[in-house]
Amino acid sequence: MPLNALAQERIQAGDISINVTSIAGSLENPWSVEVLPDSAYIVTEKPGRIRIIRDGKTSEPLTGLPEIRVAGQGGLLDIALSPDFAESRSLYFTASVAGEGGHGTAVFSARLAANESGLEDVKRIFVMNKLTGTGQHFGSRIAIAADGSLYFGIGDRGEMDRAQDPKDHAGSILHIKPDGTPGSGNPFAENGQGAPEIWSVGHRNPQGITIDPADNSLYTVEHGARGGDEINSPKAGSNYGWPTISYGKHYSGAEIGVGQAADGYEQPLHYWDPSIAPGAISVYRGAMFPEWNGDFLVAALKYQLLARIDRMDDGSIGTEERLLTGDYGRIRDVKVAPDGSILLVTDEQDGQLIRLSRADAS
Repeated sequence: MPLNALAQERIQAGDISINVTSIAGSLENPWSVEVLPDSAYIVTEKPGRIRIIRDGKTSEPLTGLPEIRVAGQGGLLDIALSPDFAESRSLYFTASVAGEGGHGTAVFSARLAANESGLEDVKRIFVMNKLTGTGQHFGSRIAIAADGSLYFGIGDRGEMDRAQDPKDHAGSILHIKPDGTPGSGNPFAENGQGAPEIWSVGHRNPQGITIDPADNSLYTVEHGARGGDEINSPKAGSNYGWPTISYGKHYSGAEIGVGQAADGYEQPLHYWDPSIAPGAISVYRGAMFPEWNGDFLVAALKYQLLARIDRMDDGSIGTEERLLTGDYGRIRDVKVAPDGSILLVTDEQDGQLIRLSRADAS
């Protein structure tokens, strides 16, 4: 059941007592949250709104957003603060937009106005190269590398064979500079054998992406079909298999591709069968829960939970612990806050921003 705003409950995760606090409610299908330098929160809502939450109060929607195509799984999606946000007030966001042929995923840069009433200097720095009328698998989250470049994912747009075409942005992880030009190290930027913005291919619908701050490794979490949700660590030029290999099946029950493995295709670090319908992914690096250092945190929609996946010192995958199952609705985003607490948003018409904190440290 949703908590009332600023209400608190307590749960147990093994020996750890955790406070679950609703920071804000009455958010319409919130999709992403980031923490501003003064510890306020900036949140996107899928229907096309950005709000700031400070001291328990939720702002009016920010002005200045571009026209966004809200249809099916599309709308206003992720938001990410530039590493120099405290000085520049620069940020990025992803959204579905309309154009010739239909609609698809785009990336925008902008600056938060000094009075926080709206966005300024909004620029579309990227739009996928083939728009269609399908309403699913837009991706799309952003991870910002140490050099300021952006990694983000776009799903196959419901047309699975597109994920194996290196000249099609659909079904790929992409890598661009802050001005939208191809990022350094992209595999096709020089040889012309694929789109220059593409980093890796064979992804069904990556809705989570993160960079581990400890070693700068890139990780994604991706929706499978009926089973086959995956965690991957995309490398430049690699092929992650969809739809040639998969640990899931079609919704009809039919087999997918040639099976679970084949030469030339990468294996996931971890997969789920049955599917949990993952939202976002983070690597826990924080002081509040040192027992979880280096573990994956994965938001899940279908089972309405937060999965904590233990990682060994060598990076191998250990056991999975499931928290909050069915208690607060569909969990879309998960972020580790600067103080080590964990932030979640629930993808509901009456969605919430929720904070998890250690009961003896909050």
